[in-house]
Amino acid sequence: MAGLAAAFGSGAMTNTIGDLEEADVILATGTNTTENHPVLSSFLKRAVKFNDAKIIVIDPRQIKLTDYADKWLRQNLGTDVAWINGLMHVIIKEDLHDKTFVENRTKGFEEVKKIVEKFTPEYVEEITGIPAQDLIDAARMYANAKAGCIVYCMGITQHVTGTDNVKSLANLAMLCGNMGIPGGGVNPLRGQNNVQGACDMGGLPNVYTGYQPVTNDDIRKKFEAKWGVSDLSPDVGLTVTAMVPMAHEGKVKAIYVIGENPLVSDPDLNHAKACFSHLDFLVVQDIFMTETAKIADVVLPSSCFAEKDGTFSNTERRVQRIRKAVNPPGKAKDDWKIICEISTKMGYSMAYESPEAIFREIADVTPSYAGLDYNRIDDIGLHWPCPTPDHPGTPILHTEQFPCGKGNFHDIDYIPPAEKTDEEYPMYLTTGRVIYHYHTGTMTRKSEGLNERSPESFVEISQNDASKYNVEDGSNVKVASRRGEITAKLKVSKIAVDGTVFIPFHFAEAAANTLTNAALDPVSKIPEYKVCAVTLSPAA
Repeated sequence: MAGLAAAFGSGAMTNTIGDLEEADVILATGTNTTENHPVLSSFLKRAVKFNDAKIIVIDPRQIKLTDYADKWLRQNLGTDVAWINGLMHVIIKEDLHDKTFVENRTKGFEEVKKIVEKFTPEYVEEITGIPAQDLIDAARMYANAKAGCIVYCMGITQHVTGTDNVKSLANLAMLCGNMGIPGGGVNPLRGQNNVQGACDMGGLPNVYTGYQPVTNDDIRKKFEAKWGVSDLSPDVGLTVTAMVPMAHEGKVKAIYVIGENPLVSDPDLNHAKACFSHLDFLVVQDIFMTETAKIADVVLPSSCFAEKDGTFSNTERRVQRIRKAVNPPGKAKDDWKIICEISTKMGYSMAYESPEAIFREIADVTPSYAGLDYNRIDDIGLHWPCPTPDHPGTPILHTEQFPCGKGNFHDIDYIPPAEKTDEEYPMYLTTGRVIYHYHTGTMTRKSEGLNERSPESFVEISQNDASKYNVEDGSNVKVASRRGEITAKLKVSKIAVDGTVFIPFHFAEAAANTLTNAALDPVSKIPEYKVCAVTLSPAA
């Protein structure tokens, strides 16, 4: 994301988790924090209870966090750019923005000012359903904070406008001077424990470690020299959302899946299953026999986090050690050992004596990790960037300037979701998690206690919709989209909003992603998991 460089491009928090308690106002959107990040949510609760922080929740469901909020705005699905532009409209109109920060540390303000002119509170209400006065109140609350913090999660990113949504939140933070200060920032809450580390290590098709572009000749030559090769490709690779459809076309013949379960987590599952069936060869490397592993040609058993040494980099950019506590079962091996052995058999000898040796190489080729070693992170870890051995790490990013110099404002207009409701599919579906399960349930659904608390999928709707569609709480209902249908138990809830269905995506036997739309954000290539059109009826 060209304005705020690596930190936003990698989805990293600009501030720390503990720093959330320093905020005067916290704007939380697209994050059901108490269920998806229960430990982190305690920092938000403490900020309210002990530091008199105010929370603005912007979410289509009445999530638990609204109990702690001073303001809850309920937006229509897929309208985030509109309400963010609406907040900026009010802030600029009422002269509440940080003129010094905007002038000294940003560029492109006039273009943003022009684009948000039409996003009056009344216009925003037409698009989003948020009452005009509530939008005005929220804008004043955030703009008048000495330190305003934004937290968000996949409810912001999993849209065809996900990149626009994130850039818009960055616009809002810069407009009010809430970057590079304690208690401020734009803070994405990562969805899995080491997804930040995976991205940091080059688990993206366009970069090496530390977000160094594969297209840069000098960087590529550096890695060629380090690895003793001369032909690293200058071409950007494929995202997973590109690979799977290409398998259906026969352009991708083999896929190697590590620690992922796409036959539950991919959008438009019926099509995804068809794509996988066209492969010549499928390898799955995982700790359990997942739905995807069951159809694989080869399954490689790997060890879990408690069975190996290494490092994780968490959502706040803290690089920390993990230590082996127990031996892995059976023939399971560490992921790095499996990869090294396969590489060696394929003709490139990849030999390391330990995870620490791998980490030394990481530090050697990655500027943001260059000052890190096992001794320095032995206790609580350090935040990247940490460029030299005597550098203390960087808990708060952008304190003096952005990596690109001045931060870029982006003039972004509102674009509706890829799929709209109609007479045949009159309701919107959104998906998410419940506190008792995690992702596709690979681990949590093997826990007896968690299954007692949350044994099956459910379809959450409002009482008004239950009456409208003549369905009762606890009954089985059928939910269908243009791509497929599932049957699950109905849950009538005050949390729900009229016209919207919520289904958790953990349950393979009633997989919500059978229904979801595979339309992609053009930049990030993330599917629009969070909004699609469905119809609901009593199950036969």
